[in-house]
Amino acid sequence: MTGTPLVAATAPGPLTGHTVAVKDLYAVAGFAIGGGVRDYLGDPEPEHAAVVAAMLAAGAEVSGIAHTDEFAYSITGSNGSYGMPVNPAAPRRIPGGSSSGSAVAVARGEVTIGLGTDTAGSIRVPAAYQGLWGIRTTHGRIPTRGLLPLAQSFDTVGWITRDAETLAAVADCLLPRGAHSASGLAAAEVAARGDSAPTQLVFDRAICDVADPPLAAAAISLAETLGAEELRLDADLETWFTAFRTVQAYEAWTNHGSWITDHPNSLTPEVAQRFSYAATITPAAVDRSRRTLIVATDHLRAALSGRALMLPTTATHPPERTTHPTELEAGRIRTLRLTCLASLAGLPAVTMPPDPIDGLPIGWCLIGSPDSDQALIRLAHRIAVALS
Repeated sequence: MTGTPLVAATAPGPLTGHTVAVKDLYAVAGFAIGGGVRDYLGDPEPEHAAVVAAMLAAGAEVSGIAHTDEFAYSITGSNGSYGMPVNPAAPRRIPGGSSSGSAVAVARGEVTIGLGTDTAGSIRVPAAYQGLWGIRTTHGRIPTRGLLPLAQSFDTVGWITRDAETLAAVADCLLPRGAHSASGLAAAEVAARGDSAPTQLVFDRAICDVADPPLAAAAISLAETLGAEELRLDADLETWFTAFRTVQAYEAWTNHGSWITDHPNSLTPEVAQRFSYAATITPAAVDRSRRTLIVATDHLRAALSGRALMLPTTATHPPERTTHPTELEAGRIRTLRLTCLASLAGLPAVTMPPDPIDGLPIGWCLIGSPDSDQALIRLAHRIAVALS
């Protein structure tokens, strides 16, 4: 972060009075994109990323550029160059990543909006770990021009706030009705049908059970209290996650492998190990995985048409900062099995903060059909009001 404003609004609008921490993957004119890697900093960007320009035109000010996990290839919040920010909601716990810097700035009250990205959960995890609201938008609905990619098949714009009202205000500016998305619907179709409002809240016991027992039980109990219908998605989580991970890794290496090869020892062992794995992915493996993801996407989109799936946002409470890397990785993999569902199918997902469980923040997630972004926010808000 830096001084306020780093970049002033370009016009008054519905976001006037709001301040933004921009994840260090987005172009901010006059500043270099760092991607969370000190050695990566290059020349200043000539123009703003599309979403940054849109927020400035809506009246928001950019207060600073927030650090990210290295190349956004993590969900812990750790960074070898800049360290791990402190989680304001649980100082002894990790903040979650890779939009950790943006989330912490929101949680500290330094800004009202944390602009980030979500490829495999990088909005949802830090929001859950810090007791915040967050949204991963429908893949392709908001332009990613000016964004340093990790894996374009899954990268999407998202943001984090302290309340549902602000989450919705940003959505109303960035997600106008009738916007084109990668959902396969033309703009006219989206406009004609409105905001794809889910008509039924559902949960899948097997998916909830991926989380630690107290979190799974609490999510199922809440869903039942809300009158949600139990739905068996018959999700092949292991196969789907493996396919997702394969394509993500292949695209990550395609995007950054050349630079990493030319700059050895620039990454922490955790992230370097992931890129080492990514370098081994063959085109044949990617082709097989893409075919698997097509089947998974069709399955999920059909099952969630007109529905919102409720599940724990993460599989665990935020781990302690001193957690052994092996244990941390095991929890990360379980969480990714939950978060990859929305990611692999390009679906919107909203995470909301319930009351702490065992004194620690956690999140409940709603996943909806393509382009139901704003309707999911409204549904999550209604649930939060009902529980207050």
